[in-house]
Amino acid sequence: MLTLMNTKVQTAGRPQRSDGEESRRRLLHTALRLFAEKGFERTSTREIAAEAGANIGAISYYFGDKAGLYRAVFFEPLGNPKDDIALFDNPAYSMREALTGLFSGFLEPLKHGEGVRQCVRLHFREMVEPTGLWAEEIDGGIKPYHAALVSVLCRHFELKRADDDVHRLAFSIVALAVHMFVGRDIMEAIKPNLIETPKAIDVWTKRLVEFAVAMVQTEARRRSIAIKSK
Repeated sequence: MLTLMNTKVQTAGRPQRSDGEESRRRLLHTALRLFAEKGFERTSTREIAAEAGANIGAISYYFGDKAGLYRAVFFEPLGNPKDDIALFDNPAYSMREALTGLFSGFLEPLKHGEGVRQCVRLHFREMVEPTGLWAEEIDGGIKPYHAALVSVLCRHFELKRADDDVHRLAFSIVALAVHMFVGRDIMEAIKPNLIETPKAIDVWTKRLVEFAVAMVQTEARRRSIAIKSK
């Protein structure tokens, strides 16, 4: 996954000037904060440009318009989930290796500060004040990601086709990592040392792999018992 500090994606058809990267970065940071706090409709491009210390024309130059800026803010910071599929969907990987790749990629953004918290808030706001981008992310990123994890589990269980319990397990595994994002405020209030440093996130990655391996093993035993009882 990407982080906002590293977003240098060019607007289609426009050359990216090196002396404009900082201006574009400031616009993205400022727009992320304001869109997350106020939503798309209540945030103006003039306000974004003023707080970013940029000319309002820079928004048109780099993003086309307000909708283009919002799209960049929504998609660029965390990247597309399907970009992480190669980290875990490899037939040569053991289940532990696959889960290590999955959680390593999923939790990496948590190491990059306040911007990730704002991304989560923006996604929440998009759910209640939809512009269509959340639905686009589900279809274009989350569904392929889920399908890849289901494929990994099917290989492990030697299944030709996924049943409902494989899907349940896939959702449950990913939910372990999702909670790290949506429950971050709660975790910081109760036990801040568990999530406040990159090293702490690395420990979480190792533990989530262990938890998920146990979930897979439990499901394998359940399936074995069900077969024997027939």
